[in-house]
Amino acid sequence: MMKLAKVAMLITLASASSAAWAQVNMGEQKPEASLPFNMTTVNTFELPWRIAFLPDGRMLITEKVGPIWLVSAKGEKIAMVTNTPAVYWQGQNGMLGVFLSPHYATDQNIYLTYAEPGDYGGGLALGRAKLTLTATTAKLDNYEVLWHQMPKGKGGQEGAQVAFSPDGQFLFLTVGDRQRFTPAQDPNQPEGKILRLTLDGKPAPGNPNYGKTGAATIPLIDPPRDTEAAKTAPVVSTYTFPGPNLTPAETWTMGHRTPYGMAFSPTGELWEIEHGPKGGDKLSLIEKGKNYGWPVVSFGDNYNGVPIPKPNTQPDFALPALYWVPVIAPGNLMFYTGTQTFPQWNGNGFVSGLVTMSLVRIVFDGHGGAKAVQRWEVGHRIRDIEEAPDGSLWMLEDANPGALIHVTPK
Repeated sequence: MMKLAKVAMLITLASASSAAWAQVNMGEQKPEASLPFNMTTVNTFELPWRIAFLPDGRMLITEKVGPIWLVSAKGEKIAMVTNTPAVYWQGQNGMLGVFLSPHYATDQNIYLTYAEPGDYGGGLALGRAKLTLTATTAKLDNYEVLWHQMPKGKGGQEGAQVAFSPDGQFLFLTVGDRQRFTPAQDPNQPEGKILRLTLDGKPAPGNPNYGKTGAATIPLIDPPRDTEAAKTAPVVSTYTFPGPNLTPAETWTMGHRTPYGMAFSPTGELWEIEHGPKGGDKLSLIEKGKNYGWPVVSFGDNYNGVPIPKPNTQPDFALPALYWVPVIAPGNLMFYTGTQTFPQWNGNGFVSGLVTMSLVRIVFDGHGGAKAVQRWEVGHRIRDIEEAPDGSLWMLEDANPGALIHVTPK
């Protein structure tokens, strides 16, 4: 009985902690008076998007316009990676994410996310290849597309972030709403979803609707002007799947807008951050089968001022831990897991801000709770921030040219 009482008390405390930390607006958080780190610009790239660190400290850096660079541990360009796929580069579309396989030490595989060209715009694609390296060259071998959004079409906000499950068996892929709004609530379309796939890009066993198929034909709309117009947006074409529509079987969660950041915490929780419209960026704990509300509800409004119902009006939707009004426009989310260089930040999360040119440090309680504890003005639109093997941080500036910035302790 005593053991059961202790378990019940722990559950109660965890729930209370999570509840106490939930739905906090951090939009008005004041920046710190000074920076506790040095920032050194070491190189520039053309609209850089993501960094992936190789075990030896070298980096792979994507440029939205298409190339992927092999970069030294000091930030020097070594070579452009060859055999990369063609991309649809326009607006928010292009070459986006690069991620090392969880089994890279044995398979040398990397995964790419990008906008794949099509007859009517583009669509998010997930690809995999073996990375073959020398001291001065890098190329992709045996490249294959594992998953792609169909039908392709107009609209930005691809999402394109990947997180591998802690056991290394599955991958989670964020798919943005492509600025079309309503497909985020349509279980037959991948837009506005987080997918859970095998490492080969197939629906993962254990998904909420694993084994189910969706509608054989789905509509395609152009990006409407606001959430209300989206409800009656004209269908510009229909798409018939050549085989079973696997979207329901692939889906882990739905109701997302622009999920640009997603990562597992050191305690095994999956966290995601996304842009709101005019207000309403949010950080959410991602849990199996939940609906996160977009475009039915939002803490923000449409850019043209048309209001959107607030989340507290629809209790069926999952609420975030933190939200931002006004926005920070998050570039990415990462967790620091080092005991060297910045040991005081071990286990903390970092969110980069584009509009606010900031870096936000977040602490997590391991039970679904989060607090934004510091915000630093860094003077650059930060698209990505990642941890190097030596524990230092590297940031990419969203610009052309965009800086590669090394962050070290003062």
